[in-house]
Amino acid sequence: MESLSQEERLVRLMEYLQQHQRVTAGTICELFNVSRDTARRDIVKLVESGNVIRTRGGVMLPRLTKEVSGYKERLILESSGKQEIGQIAADLVKDGDYVIFDASTTVHFAAQCLEAEDVTVVTNAIDVASVLADNENVTVHLLGGTLNGKHRFLFGAATLQKLSEYQVDKLFLGACGITADGISYPYEEDGAVKREMIRHADQVIVLADSTKFGKRLFHRISGLESIDMVITDKKPDEAMTQVLSDYDIKVIIAK
Repeated sequence: MESLSQEERLVRLMEYLQQHQRVTAGTICELFNVSRDTARRDIVKLVESGNVIRTRGGVMLPRLTKEVSGYKERLILESSGKQEIGQIAADLVKDGDYVIFDASTTVHFAAQCLEAEDVTVVTNAIDVASVLADNENVTVHLLGGTLNGKHRFLFGAATLQKLSEYQVDKLFLGACGITADGISYPYEEDGAVKREMIRHADQVIVLADSTKFGKRLFHRISGLESIDMVITDKKPDEAMTQVLSDYDIKVIIAK
């Protein structure tokens, strides 16, 4: 490899970390044909940037994601990939289905694309209910409870109690983080509702763009054994693809 400046190496190292999550000093030496002292200086620079965590012999990307933008901000910034995921999800709803839509922006797009007839939707998402309000082919059951205004979902004892009365064909679940350990979310109160949703659905379909793979958030709601299908915009990396296969989870890639 041609001789690179430290700034160029750091850019490439961040690209490497996005794919592999961690890198050691030895790997840096091999990648860029530099001395161990140079590799250590690169590691120090990466740590000073605040984007990585120091580990024994190298660095890694943080695994715990702490900040999640508000619902409206996320909806405005959504990629076309998430809209395509939503379209595929909507196409899976058949005439006469009973479904649950959770409070996620990708599921919001699925609600916008819904064309099946005589569909009954249960949701704790006030924006999903608003989207479906003008759809004459859909009957909406909006769960009661306490409103989280920033993230636009209803939660609490009243939400869980009403949810326990329903059984549906399909659950469409957005995901903030997916790892081999399962799916996770930043808020425990929202997670409790999602966990109950899983218990009351015959089929659990997770809608997750590729940025959600490898992320772990504060509240784990379920292992992968609860998931039947994942719809995403890009194929997960080899390790995650193998994990999903091991759990017999069908993966659909939006084109």
